Amino acid sequence: MEAPSPAQTQTTFERGISLLLNLWPALTLAVQNNWGGPDSSDKRDWFAGAVSELFPPLTTSTSTSTSPSAPSEEPDAEYIEEFLLNVMLDEFEVNVDDDSAFEVAESIIRIRKDCLKGKFDEVEQLGRRYTEKKGSKVVFAKGEDQEEEGEWDTDDDEEEDGDMEDAPALVQAPRREKQEPEVDEDGFQTVTRKKR
Repeated sequence: MEAPSPAQTQTTFERGISLLLNLWPALTLAVQNNWGGPDSSDKRDWFAGAVSELFPPLTTSTSTSTSPSAPSEEPDAEYIEEFLLNVMLDEFEVNVDDDSAFEVAESIIRIRKDCLKGKFDEVEQLGRRYTEKKGSKVVFAKGEDQEEEGEWDTDDDEEEDGDMEDAPALVQAPRREKQEPEVDEDGFQTVTRKKR
């Protein structure tokens, strides 16, 4: 079997990044809800390209060169995670506080290594997963409140809540009917002041 060309390897790697980002629930939810604005989908595509540009291009010299003039170093998973989190916060106003960004970053690194070896199995598997999920929506499930003990609980709050129980119930004010204007015999309308 012939080794894939550098261009094919680079294209497959970029496709893998795009698929990973399209399958990332946090980003999918942000795009579905337009948290990045009306062009959220375009931002996701830009995001994939920006992640791809963090890596030196996949060429035959990249994988075999050890000279000091070699292209820039490969980013690690922590750097990729930080980049993902920053873009999510800056572009989509989403603070991802689970470990999903690190999982995506690790997957990107793994796909990169596989592509350098000419293995495209994981990218093809991601493509199948994306095709199966296409059209389905990510559903947001609100988790339990995890407030710090003592953060909101004080004795003063309980006393204030007790005072609120004594407040009267709200009632709807009766509507006054609008009076018809008085018109005299010459056709002039009598002006009356509003009561205060």
